[in-house]
Amino acid sequence: MADAKAIELAGEQHNRISRRQLHDRGLSDKAIHHRVRTGRLVIVEQGVFAFAPLNPDDEWGKWMGATLTAPNTALSICSSAAAWGFWDRPRPYETVTRPGSGGPRRHGGLRVHRSSTLINDLRTVRGIPLTSPARTLADLATQYGDKTLARSLREAIRLERTSLAEVADFLGGSRHRGRPQLARAVARYSGLPLERARSGAEVRALEILRDAGRPIPLLNVRRAGEEADLSWDNARLIVEIDGGPFHQDRGEDARKQGAWESAGWMVRRIDSDRVYDSPHQLLAIVPS
Repeated sequence: MADAKAIELAGEQHNRISRRQLHDRGLSDKAIHHRVRTGRLVIVEQGVFAFAPLNPDDEWGKWMGATLTAPNTALSICSSAAAWGFWDRPRPYETVTRPGSGGPRRHGGLRVHRSSTLINDLRTVRGIPLTSPARTLADLATQYGDKTLARSLREAIRLERTSLAEVADFLGGSRHRGRPQLARAVARYSGLPLERARSGAEVRALEILRDAGRPIPLLNVRRAGEEADLSWDNARLIVEIDGGPFHQDRGEDARKQGAWESAGWMVRRIDSDRVYDSPHQLLAIVPS
């Protein structure tokens, strides 16, 4: 019966369960040790277990295990950003934050931070406690440079995990150490129509155009019945940014371009990589 209750709870927690939770379901330390020795349980973090078989590629399981290592522990910084979907870079360890003070410490595969302002900035995703998107961005600002922060901010907005208004609200009521860096990043986006962005390349294109003093286009609005990436009414110009998730069907792209051109629109195309690597190519096809 104790095993059945433990398995049921682990199933609700991405196949992770803490020693305390095992105790609560009637398993003693001796019983836990026996199940580890016989391969029934697998140690995944200090004081956290999984029932065999273990899927080593299950990130949600890893994140749940990280938060079960101690009470009131939340996924944070790059681990939280990855769970929210706006971090795709390698992580040498998972990162969590707990209430308290003091510098970060490494515990096995975890880097543990302390914070006295954590409680108001927590959310839950798929049963896992983690820092809010705005707080996560502020935390990233203290650990990484401006370019990495800007990229994360762009992705967080594009994925609708947060908004400029929400981040501004966080900054207005926070004394977080990352506040100045995050405020600078947000300022770069002021006045840009990011709410309709579907890719980081579109957001980057708006940055380039704004910084060059070029007219800001409308983003992802319908022209001749078809949705266009960037468009300018006065110039009757459409710029399509190829290479993203919405440009995988060349036949569909050609059909849309034909509809626009038949309606009197001039259509120019640029690869998404060029937007990042060769911004002058974007400026060359957009009038002053």
